[in-house]
Amino acid sequence: MRTTDFAEYLSVYLTMYLPGEAGLSENTIMSYRDTFKLMLMYANEQCGLCAEKITLSDFNADFIAKFLSWLETARECSTSTRNIRLSALRAFAKYASLRKPEYIYEYQKVLDLRFKKKSVPMLAHLSADMVKAILDQTQINDSYGRRDRLLLSLMYDSGARVQEICNLRIEDIRFQKPYTVKLTGKGRKTRTVPIMAGTIQLLNSYFAEQHMDVSRNGDSPLFFNHQRQKLSRAGVAYILKKYCDAARLLYPELPKEISPHVLRHSKAMHLLQAGVNLIYIRDFLGHEHVETTEVYAKADTEMRRKSIEKAQIRIDAELPAWTEDKSLMEMLTNLCSRN
Repeated sequence: MRTTDFAEYLSVYLTMYLPGEAGLSENTIMSYRDTFKLMLMYANEQCGLCAEKITLSDFNADFIAKFLSWLETARECSTSTRNIRLSALRAFAKYASLRKPEYIYEYQKVLDLRFKKKSVPMLAHLSADMVKAILDQTQINDSYGRRDRLLLSLMYDSGARVQEICNLRIEDIRFQKPYTVKLTGKGRKTRTVPIMAGTIQLLNSYFAEQHMDVSRNGDSPLFFNHQRQKLSRAGVAYILKKYCDAARLLYPELPKEISPHVLRHSKAMHLLQAGVNLIYIRDFLGHEHVETTEVYAKADTEMRRKSIEKAQIRIDAELPAWTEDKSLMEMLTNLCSRN
């Protein structure tokens, strides 16, 4: 069967342009891929149009508007998810219009489709006592329990996104003062944030137990699973949920749902409550918004450290020595597949 222009352009866009010229992360590309998988599902089920027959002329504003409506009604997607899908579709429309000028008029209509405003929910965060209660559930007499205590402590201490924790390598930790961790965030941008002495104590013990050596395997993942592969986001979420469920038996006031991002929110709130400047908190969290980038202040490193120390939760509990335990649809489906 002859490949349609839509299939040809979409394939190049996802497999070559986005990871190459655009330099987008694997997670972003997978999100774009999923958008088009849903769109092809909609075209087949609701329009009787199979994936192999869709053309660039079918990819128009009316079709996309109906697809977005279907997402919200039939699939009960949130406004936020609807906007994420629209963003991916608009990006492709812009890409295609620059390469097929005859579609500029139609694709301008696609670019004119508006994002929906969404209500802003109350920010979910934990108190300092709640964070400590969760950390206290880790079993320090077990190697995986010790790893989990470090993982959760570092995630809170650094305010890292869950993917940033998954991406950490051995060489990203600085053990000399001032103690820092280098995080690789959205768009592969990196930032270096300070971490506390208690977290460094946990890291030192972890490195010794796992025989980690920056000079030999600095590029290896800091946190890994039973197969020695780096932890996934789902793996981190599972670990957090396990200890949250255990803590909830002792502290029923803990929220029912606690995602890894809640730890990040909690760190930010604790910094704010400790009097840390809001501009620095944005910088610390790695927020990148055009309208705020110019007002970011670069505080003195020691001033940052003293500010963060005000919000420190003591996580370096007395620990025993760690020496005790030694087709188009097919193309979309296969794209960015993980090992």
